[in-house]
This record gives sequence, C-alpha cells and structure tokens, in this order.
Amino acid sequence: MKIDPQSTLLIVEDSPTLTVVYQEYLRHETCQIDYVETGAAALAYLQKQIPDAILLDLSLPDMNGMDILQHIHQEQLPCSVVIVTGHGSINIAVEAMRYKAFDFIEKPFDGQRLLMTVHNALRYQRLSRTIEIYKENFERDHYYSFIGASPAMQAIYRIIDNAATSKATVFVTGESGTGKELCAEAIHKQSPRHEQPFVAINCAAIPKELMESEIFGHVKGAFTGALKDREGAAFQANGGTLFLDEIGDMDLDLQSKLLRFIQTGSVQKVGSNKLERVDVRFVCATNQDPLAQVQQGHFREDLYYRLNVIPIDLPPLREREADVLLIARKFLENYAKEENKTFLGFTPETETIFGLYDWPGNVRQLQNVIHNIVVLNDGPWVTPLILPSPLKNFVKNATTLVTIPSSLLPKSTKLTPSVSAVTSSNHAIQPLWQVEKEAIEQAIAFCEGNIPKAATLLEVSPSTLYRKRQGWEKKLIRAN
Repeated sequence: MKIDPQSTLLIVEDSPTLTVVYQEYLRHETCQIDYVETGAAALAYLQKQIPDAILLDLSLPDMNGMDILQHIHQEQLPCSVVIVTGHGSINIAVEAMRYKAFDFIEKPFDGQRLLMTVHNALRYQRLSRTIEIYKENFERDHYYSFIGASPAMQAIYRIIDNAATSKATVFVTGESGTGKELCAEAIHKQSPRHEQPFVAINCAAIPKELMESEIFGHVKGAFTGALKDREGAAFQANGGTLFLDEIGDMDLDLQSKLLRFIQTGSVQKVGSNKLERVDVRFVCATNQDPLAQVQQGHFREDLYYRLNVIPIDLPPLREREADVLLIARKFLENYAKEENKTFLGFTPETETIFGLYDWPGNVRQLQNVIHNIVVLNDGPWVTPLILPSPLKNFVKNATTLVTIPSSLLPKSTKLTPSVSAVTSSNHAIQPLWQVEKEAIEQAIAFCEGNIPKAATLLEVSPSTLYRKRQGWEKKLIRAN
C-alpha cells in the first residue's frame, strides 16, 4: 500500500550512510520526505511545520533524541514519532512509550520493517486527524453560546453550519427558554457576516405603534415626539444580521411591510417617501406554532413561507437529558466565580433530581435555579436541601434515591453520607462485577426500566449498560 502523497515524513538522522539507506528504502514512496541532521535543526523544522510522522534517531550530535520526543509530547504536536536507535534497551523503550512514541526500531533494520512502520505511523496519524474532525463536527459539547452534547443538539449544530454560509432566511421555533436568540447569534457568528452588526428586536416587548419605527426608522416630524431622524434596526444591521424574536406577535399590517422589505431589500422610513436599499440576513423566531397562527389568521401565510426557508426547531431541555448536568455544571462554575462562592459541584442526589425533573422553563429555568442557589448559599456542594421551588418537591423523595458505589460516580462529585455508607458496610466483600451489577440494576429499577435514563444518571452510554447485562447473562449461564 502506497503512502498518501499529501503526507509528510521527517527523518532526523546524522549519519550520511543511513540517510542513503532511508532514501533507497523509501524511493518509491510519493509522500514528502525531509531530512535534518541535528536536534536543533529538528526543533527549528517543528517551529515551521508539523510533519505527519518522524523517524527520530536518539544519538544525535548535539542532543539526545529523547529530548525532542519529550518536546513533541509536552507541546502535544499532532505527529507519530518512531524512535530509531542502535542502542536499544527496555529502559529506553519504556521511556519512549511514556512520551507517547508510536513505535521503536532497532538498528540494523530491513526495508520491509521500515516501510511497514512508516505506513502504520502515517495511517495512524491520518486516522487520528479524521477522528478529531469527527469530534469537532459531530461530538461537540458546546457551540458558540450553546452548551450541549446530546444527539438533538449535534443535529442543530450541523444545521447551523450548513445554513450560516447562505443568505437564506432562517425561522427558529422552540419553547420559551430553549435558546432561540443564542441560535440566531450562532448563525451570525458562523456566517461571512460575523464582523458586521447583529441586531435583535423582541417584537413582543415593543408597542405595536412603535414597532414600525423600531424596524424601519423614521424621519423628523413623522409623528409626535419624532424630534429627529432615527435609523431603525434594518439600517443598524446593514451588512449583518437582523433577528426578529417573537415575530408571531407582530401586527398584521406591519407583517405586510416586512414581507415587502424581505422581497425587495428596500426600506421606507416612517414619514418618508424615499426607498433605501439595505443588505441584511433575516433570522426570525417564535415560541408559538406558526402554522397554527396562520390557520387562525394571526400570521400571514405568504410571510410564513417566505421566512421558513431554513427551519430550525430547538428541542426542549426534557428531550436533552444528557445535557442537563453539563449545562448545570457550567452555570454553577460561572456563577460561583461571579459571586465569589466556593461551590465545587452537585451531590449524587441533586444530580438525580436534575435528571428526573422536566424543566418546563428549559435552559432559562435551569440557569435561574443555579443562580438562585449560588446567591443564597455557599458551597462546596449543592444538596437537595438548598434547591429552590419547585425542585423542593423532589427533596421529600431524596431518601429513596438510588445509592451507587463511589466507583461509578462522576469524579467531580462528593459522596454524601447516604451514598458513602455503601462503602463502609460490614457486609462481606463481593466481586466488583456483582457490586456494579446491583448498582446498575437499582438505577434501572429506579428509572422504571428506562435504560437510557438510567445510563444518563450513571453518566455512561446506554450501549454500556446493554453490554454489561449481556455479560452478566453469560456469567450466569456458565455458572449453571
């Protein structure tokens, strides 16, 4: 198998004879191959570019090659390093592996061994790069101001990635508190317009008689109180993005003017006869069902279809169970720093309550709950006793919450007495797999057989629980 021609290989070798050997063995390879003779030259090379793989001789005239390997490890440079030495020993191999060397070759070596190692090193680096790209695009735990790693949010991130480069109008729907303005901001920041203004208007917060002026502006004397010309949001957002939140509350007459603005790109200020061109990207949002509003006559059908070019429906927090604790921990960290408090995390009982609660107010409600806790209390741990209403309704059930061995709890959490009591029990010590089995079965029973919810509380993937259950079944079959 040939090496990818786009790959780069750096050979650090001070022996002219061995350099000729490398050239002979690698003569049929199409990748870029560079040679340096000293450690200083290798470090200078790494300052300019990072190769995919390095063949690194340990015995260099100016330094030990292990120092270069240590530098690559400390700087976390994305390259596979193969150590080449004529003085191999177990200690050297162990030290090389400690600094994440990919492989270890002893001199003398044959061409087949060299080619296999180089191919494997380059293939590994290419795979690592692919995985990083995948994680960056498909396993993100945040996206601009969004926090969330759930499949539902991964889908939202991908839609924004694709929509951001276009000028097409985006219509964001979702319950109150799901982050519609954050979505609009993310679209703007990801777009080619990110250096231009982002202007947001809440159509539900402005009296309808002032809304037209807010959007389109007015000229002096257009109405009582118009003492001077005013640039509306459309002009302020020229070249950038105009976000109209809660557009379902906009008056029907103004909806007609907005439709004309979207279609023509021209704006007429209140009190003026002059049409002026502006260039804006429209993002609109509502927490209502826009089609139901159309059927009820509260929203123009032609405007709806003009806005709904790229629809984005933000999921409620109750459908993002895996994200609840991720978001809560980030809010706790931020507010603790802001309020100079000593909170470190949540007790397991609190995390269970957060996982079971439906969060009707979505992320905004979760944010307010955490802010309330931090302002009115001090750490280090958030317990059920300090939760505000309506979460206090769950506190009476705290004594029946599932108890899980500390080995299965998140490292960031502190054991409360009810949980740590498990580890101080006087019962005979059981095999670890049985202790784990009991804890997992308790969690599944507590979640009424809902394995994904149990997995969320245990902070593992559902596939892990399914796999472990299959393993237990095999153990029981063998035992019988």
